[in-house]
Amino acid sequence: MNAKKVPQLFVGSGATKFGDPKKFPWTMGWMPNYQSEGRIYARYILDNFPSAKIAVFWQNDDSGKDQFKGLRDGLGDKASMIIADKSYEVTDPSIDSQIVTLRDSGADTFFSLAAPKGSAQAIRKVGEIGRKPRFFVANVSTSVASVLKPAGLQNAKDIISTAYLKDPTDPAWKDDPGVQGWRSFMDKYYADGDKTDWNTLYGYAAAQTMVQVLRQCGDDLTRENIMRQASNLKDFSSDMLLPGIKINTSPDDFFPIEQMQLMKFDGQAWQRFGDVITGDIIEHAGR
Repeated sequence: MNAKKVPQLFVGSGATKFGDPKKFPWTMGWMPNYQSEGRIYARYILDNFPSAKIAVFWQNDDSGKDQFKGLRDGLGDKASMIIADKSYEVTDPSIDSQIVTLRDSGADTFFSLAAPKGSAQAIRKVGEIGRKPRFFVANVSTSVASVLKPAGLQNAKDIISTAYLKDPTDPAWKDDPGVQGWRSFMDKYYADGDKTDWNTLYGYAAAQTMVQVLRQCGDDLTRENIMRQASNLKDFSSDMLLPGIKINTSPDDFFPIEQMQLMKFDGQAWQRFGDVITGDIIEHAGR
């Protein structure tokens, strides 16, 4: 696609390869990249648990490697706080041995940088072991229905993760104009759609960003101008982004969203806490 100079805007992945304007000038992601997410966790750990002993369970692919790199880079000269790590393959039928090994490391802080199935298995196994470390789970694995319930809600209590989109099932957003606009859109154009499906939120918010690019293009809808405007977004916010999270791009920065807010699972629902945290990687990634 890059060889044919076809714009590929707002790819649905947080892999850093989709934000490399030097190698792939026609490709841009949208969601927070995995390295930024790792950096955000690192900032929280350094600010609140500077003596933590960290064990990391990570998926052996681009997403797990990127998140792990972001965590290590974010810890900087404190990266020795990571005392153990184990990877797994998405095809592994069981991850019990990795979790037991990480438990035996003596860590008091556990990261599951894994896809939904792997994280659900990890949460359940940690719960079965009976030792309750400080527990963080990747943003892609925060679904209550498909991850936390299968893992056991009692096992998931107090787990920490990140958010960047509003949760329409949260009563706090019941009267929010942006959420109400999304509901009206769904009723009109996708009446049979699942309003609890995170993908419908993602698609809507990414599409609003695309609309902004087209508005900035005016009547010049050449491929070159579309990419020019996509790489010149300034403090744009979709109706479904959390307050304080802004989309910014530049010719050297193809990562539209690099901010997230932490949240903790109370046993029934996620509760956001603290300020919006930035995990910018451009000046740190050795790009």
